[in-house]
Amino acid sequence: MTIVELLLIAVGLSMDAFAVAIGKGLSVDKVRPSHAAITGVWFGGFQALMPVIGYFLGVSFAGFVESVDHWIAFGLLWLIGLNMIHESLSKSCEKSDADFSPRAMSLLAVATSIDALAIGISLSFLNEPILPAATTIGITTFIFSAVGIYIGNIFGCRYKPKAEFLGGAVLMIIGLKILLEHTLGQ
Repeated sequence: MTIVELLLIAVGLSMDAFAVAIGKGLSVDKVRPSHAAITGVWFGGFQALMPVIGYFLGVSFAGFVESVDHWIAFGLLWLIGLNMIHESLSKSCEKSDADFSPRAMSLLAVATSIDALAIGISLSFLNEPILPAATTIGITTFIFSAVGIYIGNIFGCRYKPKAEFLGGAVLMIIGLKILLEHTLGQ
């Protein structure tokens, strides 16, 4: 996997967290740097942790699915991407509450990082190293989440659907690329 592909996956995965961060930015009257830091650490940390967990889950049963691993990676990326696009097309703009407590943030962090778990499984099937991927995904999500707090506070819901749609499309394109490389390359 090239660095460009890895960055595209990281950006795609960070779009859910970015969209939620925009919502959190809507919820506060005045954004403080601590809001951005808390959001970035929670979302970036979980986005880095979940692929590692998924990777080790995938490694544990990779031998059983080796002949179809590219189809599984394709399917997971497409399901995640389609779900993100579907969510982006809903017309609602949910305003979240201004709670930045560990309980509230951990629930949001887990919810926005489940797709990263699936990416970790996919990376294990593709025999890609997990440490650079998890680090890149975590740092990218930290940045997007911290910026999302400010964007949400300034612009509101204008960018949330576009971010989710773009992230979903990127993941679907990468899934198709993986499938084509494995089926046409054999």
